[in-house]
Amino acid sequence: MKAKINKYITLALLVVLGASCSDNFLEEKKQYGFFDDEFFKSEERVNWYVNNVYYDFFDAYKSPMATVVGSFSTTQSTYTEEVGGISNNIADKSLINPNYTWENAADASTYYGTPLADAIKNESYNRIRDCNIMLSSIDTKGANLSQVFRDRIKGQMYYLRAIQYFDLMRTFGGVPIVTTVEDAVSDNPMTQLPRATVAELVTQIVSDLDLAASLLPTTSGWGAADYGRYTKGAAMAQKSRVLLTYASPLFNKNWESSERWDVALKASLEAETQLLASGNNLYGASASDWAKMFYVNDNIANPEAITVRLLGSGTTSINSNNSWERSIRLASQGGVAGNGVKAPKRMIDLFPMKDGRRPTTANGYNDFLFFKDRDPRFYRTFAFSGSNWTYNNSLTTAAQPTVWAYRWSTNATTGVAFSMGNDVASPAFVRKMSSPTVSNATNFQYSGTDIIDYRFAELLLNIAECYAGKGDIANTLNYLGKIRNRVGIPSANNYGIGTLSTKYEAFEACLYERRVELAYEGKRFWDIQRWMLYGAESGTCAKLGVEPINGTQRVGNYLHYKNGISPAGTDPLAAARASISVDPDAANFQAQITALAAFYTANFEFRAPPTPMDNIGGVATPINWRQNYYIQGLNQAVLAQNPWLKQTVGWKDANGAAGTYNYQE
Repeated sequence: MKAKINKYITLALLVVLGASCSDNFLEEKKQYGFFDDEFFKSEERVNWYVNNVYYDFFDAYKSPMATVVGSFSTTQSTYTEEVGGISNNIADKSLINPNYTWENAADASTYYGTPLADAIKNESYNRIRDCNIMLSSIDTKGANLSQVFRDRIKGQMYYLRAIQYFDLMRTFGGVPIVTTVEDAVSDNPMTQLPRATVAELVTQIVSDLDLAASLLPTTSGWGAADYGRYTKGAAMAQKSRVLLTYASPLFNKNWESSERWDVALKASLEAETQLLASGNNLYGASASDWAKMFYVNDNIANPEAITVRLLGSGTTSINSNNSWERSIRLASQGGVAGNGVKAPKRMIDLFPMKDGRRPTTANGYNDFLFFKDRDPRFYRTFAFSGSNWTYNNSLTTAAQPTVWAYRWSTNATTGVAFSMGNDVASPAFVRKMSSPTVSNATNFQYSGTDIIDYRFAELLLNIAECYAGKGDIANTLNYLGKIRNRVGIPSANNYGIGTLSTKYEAFEACLYERRVELAYEGKRFWDIQRWMLYGAESGTCAKLGVEPINGTQRVGNYLHYKNGISPAGTDPLAAARASISVDPDAANFQAQITALAAFYTANFEFRAPPTPMDNIGGVATPINWRQNYYIQGLNQAVLAQNPWLKQTVGWKDANGAAGTYNYQE
């Protein structure tokens, strides 16, 4: 096993879980926090405890598209334009399936937790409880430990408690605020806390983050051996995220006023100042650097990374591995047959042109030759037939770094075959955050590429959006320009953004840039949610001048050979394509693109797949997200055990009555 620090499952934790002493430690954890006083007098055991809390929070975080601490499901990402696939399986409870209306408590999210049981479970309030236990004990029972050590322990616990409450807030609005260690019973009136208002919850989260920032060191203060643990700058940046969300329309009926944007801007600028002083910044000064930042600093300090999920490479599942590489690599590269994240047409058509202008016909965009003259980030976000996409080949078969994913007809009716065995119902597929050095052994199962949870670029985008909220368009453009300048987009015409006349246009420009810069990093759902962009009911789509997502579909197309029929085992283009390979880092990249465009024009056309990307029973189906889904109701089991809790407006309570808790008040 590779001995390297891991933010969420450190070497110390691996020792705890694998050594004989772990039995006693974990047995004590089952006792709901009734540790004897001696436990907190040992730095070693306190560190084990903290590492176990990290583990409970983040062990499931193995894909950049996963969201919500503790569970880290990719479900929410499937509700966005980034990937497709409406399911008609009622067990999936897909919130964008128009065939279902979810409003009963039994249909609500279980993220809040489940009823008390004999065994402790890794759920939201148990994770909060673990933080509270340490915070209530370390200064008293651990008074023999150094002040520096205790401060760092408390800083981490405040940070972890804050992000848990933040994800509860984004899921449910206000929830009960628990900051002390309570008996694990449901019949004590003293612990029957009501749902806090969102304002009260934000105050608590911000307070925790302020305390964390006051107690935590910088990255260099931690030292290389503890790289990945939370820092002062991370706490301040997380505060920016929280206050940006609180200023957004979902929680702010007065979002057109600058009041909350002012507060969020102040916090964001303070975080920027702190992080710059600590050595954080945008990584590199080119699109090539932009791509490399996701893999070159494996378990080593990365200036772009504010928070990072460190992962372990190896040859067994004992390491906490990155599942992303396994999901995106195509069969011809050694990936699992049928894998590959297919890019919906809307995502392919999203990225700017190379001069930064929007991709329109007037600006020279051709959606068939979609790879011509695009934003430099396009070629590092997507691969397509003819792309050079390298990897470390560990198989006996020859490496095939240039990928081809087209199909051809094998008979006059429905027979088809696929180039290199790659059946991908989109002309483009996601390559972002992959490593050219990762091994295809066991279908890329044991990738150790780290996941950057919070990048410096996101903080700059937060600042740009806050300036938009103030109506300060000049500074909005300034910060958006920093993002585009790093990847080499020319500075002319405000880096192609053009002139923004109103704060609404400025907001839209910020959200557009987030869709491009942060694509496939698990951020899009939260932007859609906080701006309420699914339907027209909220009015924000009309104000921003964007099309509501409801009523649209994720669309896929096959790249199909158009010049005849060929037997299944005979690729009609195998010889003709041999000299073609497109590498955005090559000196003759533009010539490669020109040659590929000619090859596409001569040989291919788009054909719709037999089963649409969004379908029910094979029939194309539009997205339909209902207003009550933005904030979930409390689940039936939670309400039954905690009858004093009010149900969310738009959801029914345990007795079938309409909910009365308004998260916007």
